[in-house]
Amino acid sequence: MIIKLLVDSLDRRATLFMGFLGLILVAVPLLNLWVPEGSAFHVPTYLVSLLGKYVCFAVLALSLDLVWGYCGILSLGHGAFFALGGYAMGMYLMRQIGSRGVYAHPTLPDFMVFLNWKELPIFWYGFGSFPYALLMIVAVPGVLAFAFGWLAFRSRVAGVYLSIITQALTYALMLAFFRNDMGLGGNNGLTDFKDIVGFPVQAQGTRAVLFMLSVALLGMSFLLARILVTSAFGKVLVAIRDAESRTRFLGYRVENYKLVVFTVSAMLAGLAGALYVPQVGIINPSEFAPANSIEAVIWVAVGGRGTLIGAAVGAFVVNLLKSVFTTGALAAYWLFVLGGLFILVTLALPKGIVGTLEDLVAAKRKRIEERDRRGAVPELAE
Repeated sequence: MIIKLLVDSLDRRATLFMGFLGLILVAVPLLNLWVPEGSAFHVPTYLVSLLGKYVCFAVLALSLDLVWGYCGILSLGHGAFFALGGYAMGMYLMRQIGSRGVYAHPTLPDFMVFLNWKELPIFWYGFGSFPYALLMIVAVPGVLAFAFGWLAFRSRVAGVYLSIITQALTYALMLAFFRNDMGLGGNNGLTDFKDIVGFPVQAQGTRAVLFMLSVALLGMSFLLARILVTSAFGKVLVAIRDAESRTRFLGYRVENYKLVVFTVSAMLAGLAGALYVPQVGIINPSEFAPANSIEAVIWVAVGGRGTLIGAAVGAFVVNLLKSVFTTGALAAYWLFVLGGLFILVTLALPKGIVGTLEDLVAAKRKRIEERDRRGAVPELAE
């Protein structure tokens, strides 16, 4: 049954995209670990981590496209789910430090010792176990999304009002996580990680494995999203996006469909945040900043809303430009470039990069078919 769903969900573009992910999953670690540093084909470790960060952003963009591109839910707070997954991973990594911290306390993280905490808070207890941390990585964003969605969708909050509420949610979480009495590192957040499941975080091999896991997560997230959007469930989501009142009139429980896809999307964002943290080495309240969630919306818009592949492409393109324009003399112009890019896409490429390319390919194919039809010799009647 699962194999049939996978086969039915993959078209030519999706197959090519999965093939490309498989290629970089193997090629990048091999070029990093097996090719000598002096070679032109060597991929340095810092670049592996940078690409891994981009892949995590691509998963976040894909999760946002799932709710915005196919269900019409414009979430301006998806960065909150990403950050919550990151904090869950960060708490696990902090518990692995043990007595190797600055204050050499066997149980308490350094920031708790500095703040004169006497014992570990109860909600930190289970994070010494990786399976428990993995459960929290998906459960915390999922439960928050379910609770928020239950209240918002049952109350039929939609459109710009829902977008504003999601932005208020992530802003409220940012303010809360800045507080030292939250027991989550306050302004400095969580950092100075040592090990992950027994392996040094900074080791070259660990970096390569984290990159491979990130690419694998992107592939699995894409397959899950494709299964959802190409199924009958996905057809209802598109109907809700295009005509919610008519869909409700036909007897569909619109709020249930919204709730399911919103919760699944939040879990995917949490997983992306969890793999992001060990690759960048820190998680702090700035990840909850509303600007991060808005930037994720720009990724999806640039790549192509409602295409899934476009969301991943947009995340890569925008963050690549960001890496270029936030270094050296160009740093002061990044926000202008980002704003200009969004305006350009909105006016000239309303369907984004991938959506526009799909239209061009479809138009070319149509012209070829019409030309062949005009040039065909009709059969002689007997």
